[in-house]
Amino acid sequence: TFFCFHSDIYFFNICLEDCLSSLWKHILHSSEQIFLWSDTFQLVSVKLTKAAGQDLEAKELSVVLDGVDASPKCIAFGRETYAFFYLKKKRTTLIIGKDLLNIIKTKSGNNQFACIACHPTEDCIATGHADGKIRLWRNFYHKKDYTFSTLHWHHDTVMDLAFSMEGTSLLSGGVESVLVLWHNESNCQKDFLPRLGSAIEYISMSSDGTLCCTLHTDNRITIINSNLRFSKSIQGLIKSRDVKTGLVVDPRTKALVLNGEPGHLQFYCLQSDQQLFSLDIVQRQYIHQAGLNQADLVKVAFSAQGKWLATVEEREEVTDPELQLKLWLYDEETQSFKLNTRINMPHEDHITDMCFREMDELEDDSLILVTAGRDCVFKVWVMVEDTDPEGSVSWSCDFVGSYHNYQATNCCFSEDGSLLAVSFEETVTVWDSITWDLKCTFCHPPGKIRNICFGRLTCSKYLIGATDYGFLCCWNLLSCALEWSAHLNVLVLQPDPLSEHIAAVSWLSKESSLFVFKPNEPRPIYIQRNLCKEKIQLAAFVPRDEPETIVSEKYHWLRRSQLFFLTDTQELMTLSTKSLEERLTPSSKQLAVEESLPVTPFSLLLGKHRRQQSHEDIDLGKQVHNKHKQDSPAVKELLHTPAHVLPSASFLCPIFINSLLISKENKSAEEVADEVEMESEKTEDDSDEERGVTEMEQEDTSAMELLGEMTRKLSKSQEKELRKIRKMDYSWISAF
Repeated sequence: TFFCFHSDIYFFNICLEDCLSSLWKHILHSSEQIFLWSDTFQLVSVKLTKAAGQDLEAKELSVVLDGVDASPKCIAFGRETYAFFYLKKKRTTLIIGKDLLNIIKTKSGNNQFACIACHPTEDCIATGHADGKIRLWRNFYHKKDYTFSTLHWHHDTVMDLAFSMEGTSLLSGGVESVLVLWHNESNCQKDFLPRLGSAIEYISMSSDGTLCCTLHTDNRITIINSNLRFSKSIQGLIKSRDVKTGLVVDPRTKALVLNGEPGHLQFYCLQSDQQLFSLDIVQRQYIHQAGLNQADLVKVAFSAQGKWLATVEEREEVTDPELQLKLWLYDEETQSFKLNTRINMPHEDHITDMCFREMDELEDDSLILVTAGRDCVFKVWVMVEDTDPEGSVSWSCDFVGSYHNYQATNCCFSEDGSLLAVSFEETVTVWDSITWDLKCTFCHPPGKIRNICFGRLTCSKYLIGATDYGFLCCWNLLSCALEWSAHLNVLVLQPDPLSEHIAAVSWLSKESSLFVFKPNEPRPIYIQRNLCKEKIQLAAFVPRDEPETIVSEKYHWLRRSQLFFLTDTQELMTLSTKSLEERLTPSSKQLAVEESLPVTPFSLLLGKHRRQQSHEDIDLGKQVHNKHKQDSPAVKELLHTPAHVLPSASFLCPIFINSLLISKENKSAEEVADEVEMESEKTEDDSDEERGVTEMEQEDTSAMELLGEMTRKLSKSQEKELRKIRKMDYSWISAF
């Protein structure tokens, strides 16, 4: 087998797992020939020579054609046939041959080729076309006597074709999101697998013919059985046609929320690289046909706690746009959002921005939604109680604001929610969120305001704005004056919700650069030029579960949040101070509870309990010594033995409980020392009592003999103290 890496081609022996040789540029093969083409669209034939060593020198190189596309859809290889097509002078030419000396050219006319596939056992070639037809070519080596038959079901371009391993059936796919299985090359015998989610871009068959794999335009891979039964779907970040919602972070799950399937909102988990779920916002069937104006999701906003979700969908019309504002309430029982309020035509023109205000996190009375539109107004939406007995709530308009009949472009609330900033073309207005009085205005001509945001924490008195004329401005809200400005073409302005830092992404000289700064300091604390060659359109700070330990002061701004970017080619990027291996290590440690225990739900629960118990004991200043903590035979027997051969739970329970008990024989050295000391003191006390009784008897006898001369009796504690004094060493006194 072989694979391409940069400009090299590597051949591997799968059995020996050894690299045999390397060539250059891209590759397709046919028996003893290698076809490869470069970025100059030259198709080159290379003859392989047998050699004893691993290095092969390709001496015989011949250019087959110029202008051949490097897409795998353009070239196919069969039993003894290769075929490819190329576009030249607005006409597509199909080339079929067995070798370089036997080439047949067929021009398609106005019907362009889209894909090609070769029959595995016969001299037959299938081509897909832009008009939705499939043509099967035969007898093509007879030059003028070639024939072809036509299969037609697709209403648009056939995007890919694949024969079964026996060649008895043909698979086709296109923009309809339907996989078509053609039997015996007949129009009458075909089966369908519909509703695959998005347009089918590539089709591939497994080597044994039992599975089929389809790659879709939304970055999804679908595994399908040979009988057209769905098997599995591999889905990461859905690639949408256009990310109009921006990058939004769900406060509940910390998932990245953006456009997904048409009319849907995808919740993408950054840690597991998987889609958590997809929320149908438009709730209409999407029709895969070019030129249709269909409703699309354009704006999204979450409340601070993630309880409320606001969405805006619109249908682009020539005369009058169709708009809908929807408010969704999170349902704890279903763990999803339910539609609460639908508002038709909230603005007379397109909505440009919206945001929530939530001053009190515990009550909904302070929750306010603000929308800005091209109809030169911004609207304030509040919750009102319905008259129904259930006491449900809905949303209605409470205030409408404007400024000199300018279009409203951006809006945002301050950190405490007391101020609202709304940009009207070249002017930024600041409003009191309680009385809705206009407090002040800021302007920095020339150029319209592209982005605005408030500072946070110690920098909450600053307002930042970026213009489309290439200026980044910082205004002081206390003095109502311009604090500083910088000449910078900022496309993205994203504040960190957990710190004072603000990230600004610029586009200059066909490269994106990153600048991180605090509003109170005009000099950036971090600069990353030439971040990527693509244009960065969106960015978002995602809070970390735990603050990351960063040694370098240069990256301290990444301690509590991680910054993600989305380019115009929909590539999701991030900044990290660690290598890939270091980033994967913490997640693996979280899964590995103990080396002796497999990662099962029970072992995870047992490991968590043991770690918690260990931390509690350490906090109390105790040391726990349990010989069964890592190598308990009962635990190993319980966890490693298959469930169907285990005895009853009543038999295992006493053994398991006894294995967790601490034996008296295994006591720590401190406990043993304490017990020895206690026993010695007890023995000493007992001997003292016996001595005391003997001395008392002797004193009583002497007292009877002396007839009345009584000596004073000492108490037990006094006698014990006296014995301690006697045992003390006073030899040091002799030195004086």
